[in-house]
Amino acid sequence: MKPHADIDLAVQDYSLANPDTLTKYKQAGEISVKVLKAVSEWCVEGAHILELCEKGDKLLEEEVGKVFKGKKLPKGQSHPTTISPSSYVTPYTPLKSDTEEAETTLKKGEVVKIQLGAQIDGFGTIVCDNVVVPGKDSKEAEIDGRTADLILATHYANELLLRLMLPPGTLATTDEEKAAANKKSYTQTQINHMLEKVVKSYGCTLVESTTSWLFDHNEIEADKKIILAPGEGVKGEGTAAVGEAWGVEVGVSLGSGKIKSLSNRATLHRRTNITYALKRPSSRATLSEIKARFGTFAFSLRQLEDERAGKVGIVEAVRANLVRQYEVVADKDAEPVGRLLTTIVITKNGIQRVAAPPQLDTSKYKTDKKITDEEILKILELPTAKAPSTKAKKPKKKKKPASKTASKKAEAETEEESDDE
Repeated sequence: MKPHADIDLAVQDYSLANPDTLTKYKQAGEISVKVLKAVSEWCVEGAHILELCEKGDKLLEEEVGKVFKGKKLPKGQSHPTTISPSSYVTPYTPLKSDTEEAETTLKKGEVVKIQLGAQIDGFGTIVCDNVVVPGKDSKEAEIDGRTADLILATHYANELLLRLMLPPGTLATTDEEKAAANKKSYTQTQINHMLEKVVKSYGCTLVESTTSWLFDHNEIEADKKIILAPGEGVKGEGTAAVGEAWGVEVGVSLGSGKIKSLSNRATLHRRTNITYALKRPSSRATLSEIKARFGTFAFSLRQLEDERAGKVGIVEAVRANLVRQYEVVADKDAEPVGRLLTTIVITKNGIQRVAAPPQLDTSKYKTDKKITDEEILKILELPTAKAPSTKAKKPKKKKKPASKTASKKAEAETEEESDDE
């Protein structure tokens, strides 16, 4: 009996055990990094944040369109292009219809945070980097003072967090290393304690409630999270494990690290998995567009077909918890904030940074401060992945051709078998 045509007997494997999953993460990551590089180069004194965000989204769309052509699988952005001014903590993306905010420009010397991401077949990658805005005619120069302290503190905190998240024993090769691998993963309390040491070395603080999330298929906020400098009544849940993808985030401030909500309109949203029958036609139309174009990934109201209608239609969807809105949050003391976000996958060979900020050239940042804690310095020297094998693969031995005598013998046996038949 043939199975019914509508029944799919094959269960799709979305785990990292499926090589296609890693391939899709990597390709989405390459696109994210490419667009990040372009947007970073556009960030100069006087540039309008809105225009840069729109250009970044257009480039994201173009680059995603170049991969997996002819295959029916969803692909697009996992996070719109956002550019957050100096003291802003959360991703920021103004609207055309909010006239005053649409005129926001970049200021020379401020630290802006660029965040964006691509997804292929529901495997999303997000990346965030800091850019110190240069003057219109300025050449790349060394950066010193408190700005250098902030960039270096954020960089080393990020490098330390990645190493502390690596599951114990992942890179073990010797018996001694394997024996040491029996220790438990670092707790979130331990992680916070060590990161605080790093940022305090540069006179900085961790930004309150900065969260790293487990990623999953069509999900950038799954059921595990690591929270840095957690606020009152807030705590993380779980530790990283082999076979997982994570969005690893670090936020550092030159102030107290405490945060406050700004009066700016929340323009960044993401659909939840909650279902509810909306009453207003405008709300239903907005939700339908969100489902069709963005799925469960983040988007900006400025990306909707009709921005003004979207501002109205989103209200009921947010109230019913069908859509989550991300409030605009800044440093409570209005001090500069640095932030990095890296998408990683953890395999048996260690951490792969599938979408990461470019490696920082620390020689360009001049400060008299440095990390002195010996334990932390030792951890920072550790690798996050096994070195690629340098052994050349042995060529396969070619089978020797059969001798003429053997060939004739085989032919004779074949003829005898034919005669017997």
